[in-house]
Amino acid sequence: MDSALGPPEEMAEKRDELTPMMRQYHDLCSRYDEAIVLFQVGDFYETFCGAAERTARLLEIALTSREDSTGEYPMAGIPIDNAESYIEELLEAGYRVAVADQVEEPGETSGVVERAVTRVITPGTLTEDELLASDDNNFVAALSREGERLGLALLDVSTGDFYATSATAAESVADEVSRFDPSEAVVGPDAPADLVPDGCMVTPFDARAFDRERAGEKLSAYFRNPDALLAGDAEIRACGALLAYAEYVRGGEHEGERGDDGDDDDERVDAVFEGDADHRLEYITQLTRYDPREYLLLDAVALRSLELFEPRTVHGRDDATLVGVLNETASALGGRKLRDWLRRPLLDPARIEGRHDAVAELKGAVQRRERLHEILRDVYDLERLIGRISRERANARDLRSLRDTLAVVPDVREQLADADCERLRKLHETLDPLADVRELIEDAIVADPPIEITEGGIVAEGYDEDLDDLRSTARDGKQWIDELEDRQRERTGIDSLKVGHNSVHGYYIEVTNPNLDSVPDDYQRRQTLKNSERFVTPELKEREDEIVSAEQRSDEREYELFCEVRREIADEVERVQGLAEALATLDALVSLSTAAAQYDYCRPEILDRDAGQHVEIEGGRHPVVERTQESFVPNDARLTSDRRLAVITGPNMSGKSTYMRQVAQIVLLAQVGSFVPARAARLAPVERIFTRVGASDDIAGGRSTFMVEMDELATILREADERSLVLLDEVGRGTSTADGMAIAQAITEHLHDAVGAMTLFATHHHPLTELADDLAAAFTLHFEVDQDDGEVVFHHEIAPGAATGSYGVEVATAAGVPESVVDRARGLVAAAADEFEASDADANGDADRVSADIDGSDRESDGPTSGSASEPTATATADGGDIPADVAAELRALNLAHLTPVEALTELDRLKQLLEE
Repeated sequence: MDSALGPPEEMAEKRDELTPMMRQYHDLCSRYDEAIVLFQVGDFYETFCGAAERTARLLEIALTSREDSTGEYPMAGIPIDNAESYIEELLEAGYRVAVADQVEEPGETSGVVERAVTRVITPGTLTEDELLASDDNNFVAALSREGERLGLALLDVSTGDFYATSATAAESVADEVSRFDPSEAVVGPDAPADLVPDGCMVTPFDARAFDRERAGEKLSAYFRNPDALLAGDAEIRACGALLAYAEYVRGGEHEGERGDDGDDDDERVDAVFEGDADHRLEYITQLTRYDPREYLLLDAVALRSLELFEPRTVHGRDDATLVGVLNETASALGGRKLRDWLRRPLLDPARIEGRHDAVAELKGAVQRRERLHEILRDVYDLERLIGRISRERANARDLRSLRDTLAVVPDVREQLADADCERLRKLHETLDPLADVRELIEDAIVADPPIEITEGGIVAEGYDEDLDDLRSTARDGKQWIDELEDRQRERTGIDSLKVGHNSVHGYYIEVTNPNLDSVPDDYQRRQTLKNSERFVTPELKEREDEIVSAEQRSDEREYELFCEVRREIADEVERVQGLAEALATLDALVSLSTAAAQYDYCRPEILDRDAGQHVEIEGGRHPVVERTQESFVPNDARLTSDRRLAVITGPNMSGKSTYMRQVAQIVLLAQVGSFVPARAARLAPVERIFTRVGASDDIAGGRSTFMVEMDELATILREADERSLVLLDEVGRGTSTADGMAIAQAITEHLHDAVGAMTLFATHHHPLTELADDLAAAFTLHFEVDQDDGEVVFHHEIAPGAATGSYGVEVATAAGVPESVVDRARGLVAAAADEFEASDADANGDADRVSADIDGSDRESDGPTSGSASEPTATATADGGDIPADVAAELRALNLAHLTPVEALTELDRLKQLLEE
């Protein structure tokens, strides 16, 4: 076990002899043995023993020690005021953190100060702005099993977004997990943990939370009739367990948890199971149950390949993503909503058209669009604000931020008052100004409050009569003291007499040593300094007591009033969340319309789902690439039921991959509700996009590039159907040319005959272009290139038919391969072509010609002639490999851009030897 976790062994052996404080630490480590316990001691969070040694190394802080009667223990601490930055580092190192705060004031107890875990911080349950890496959702997931069905629940603890779904196929659940990309997951008994993607922390949690009865009771505490809300026991188990876990990490000690021996681990979640009100997350008011089939499905591979949220290249620009292009949102609310739309594109044409109507109206109304964007910039993150308010972690500035957001709602409503489309009219109706909440904050909280909520200065004058009286008493006392100096100077004749104050001795009258003879008899000595004496008078002491008492009572009253206001606002959580949803939707629509206007996007025509397969794009552009390049060449695309499989050829760098991705991204954008980068587009919604694009490996998992490719292909062939769009790029690499060609051909035939999906297949296996002639719904496309003095000129224009070659040597030249290597490669290609022509002429003159193998025996060649779509004829070599009959075809298919110079020379030398043999 990690020495940083659990009770320190050196303390466990002598627990009963430890000092009370160290015993507290030991017991908290026992109860929270899955986390590093940060133990408050004064102004620091301390760790001891193995945890101290580990945190000192990770956080680069000093390792000291603490000694008591039982021994000396390593100790390392972090300042409470700057704890978040250190906690973030611990989370990144893979640890959970339990924060144990002092829950008593040191002056109010005669013994050791009581400490309790007030929160457990894990990657998926972050709520602090300082720890949340971005405005995007941060989900924690729960997986459960009920019979053959798998349940999935997802919760963003910072915003209250709560989703549930289920499926019988593990692959479907894995796709949904990938879609939401949770930071953390809790996995129930018998549920497969391998559905959780790499990089997601799997957290152990009490199996009782997944019990059907317990989970149902937990859900019932939040939502009426969860059996009607969710589809089956698997979803109820997942949702109930996830709520229990979210309550648990909120922290809070209970009487039943404080055992003396640290063995009551099961009891520390009992309060959560029993519905303790202190744990309830009041801001979780909605649970959205959805069917994955309601949205276009994008698995993890497609999300990466299409660069929706992250660039694929290691050194790529951070904004070179689809969301980076589209995101013109003015608020964190709108940014999250836009990402959610991209994560879950729609299938229902009516819903898609509703968004298109709103985007069209906003795009055309330039002044209204720009004014809305300007107004929405003043909108704070209401979802996280109301979450903090409900959790009682909001300060006075948070309440003023809520007030400032509410102040802009009337202006937003005014901009939408005369909207034409139904979507915008509905938003106008649902924008609740929450005038009562806004008025409460304006009356109660000063305009510029301090951060601290316990030190006064946050409640406005006139809000509370008792508070005003206390403040008046304090002010009058201070005014009396301000005038005291002049009165005492006049009384004593000491011009240098001063009245001052410090936190230790309070108010005093200071007289320098040469004037001590003039001090009146009623002065009482309070402090002696080197050059002066400090005194008080009975009257000054009385006034001081009045001031201190009034200020202390005033601060306490302010804190009480603030908490009352905060609770009153928390009671309106559903109204605030409704407003947040409306503002987020409007901001996302304004963003899409802004992008459409700036980048010359067109409104796509959406066909009914029963229209069958149809993707028709005129002058389509890649939305990301065109923003990063000085110029971009548009291209058309057309896929229908009788023309659904395109075999695309052309040299590397000609634009094949860009073309395929732009088709998929245009389809995706259209179904998001966005306008698209094209002159015109007409399509029927697709249900799933599959991609097998680009080379990658999984060395840690023991999978080569070729194995990763085959795994992804297997998923496509198993799950794609006629409602899918499939992108394939260079299938069959990583193995011999003959094997690669055979795999590519078999996949092409299967996609055409059995799957029936709309497919874009980019390849250097040129015989596939002839195969397309034999498949009814297949056709060929190629990218035009020219050669100028031996250099390739890319036009990036797609045209019907097959390419004449791959131009691998020319592309190698453009890539900077040494000239000596390129010259040698050109010579080998020319020699291979000459020998092929000679052998081809001989073959035409003698149809019965046979091939001799290396040991001189003769075998009759019964394979197809060169150019056939079937697998090329081969003869055996001495090492058991294959000699392709069509060496020229191998050369044409050779992808030099994906080979190192040494690999290219080795391959060319092999082909030369085959020809010589």
